Amino acid sequence: MTTISVPIPENLVDFINQMVASGEAETKAEVVRQALRKYAEEEVFASVLRSRQEIKEGKVLSGDLVDLVKEFRKQESKNTQK
Repeated sequence: MTTISVPIPENLVDFINQMVASGEAETKAEVVRQALRKYAEEEVFASVLRSRQEIKEGKVLSGDLVDLVKEFRKQESKNTQK
């Protein structure tokens, strides 16, 4: 496991200490690891929601991969000529 050093505002230090004191986590490091895991989960969930919205909006590619690449290159060529 790698160790990193991150400046943390006093209000978050107080929160971390409260989490340890209340038994929510055994150590300060565990509080930070829990918070990062939760943040990562939220990012995945948000990504899924964005993907679902893009599907509803028709922003999804489907079809033969070779044809899609050709179309992408054609669109890219048009955009670079502008």
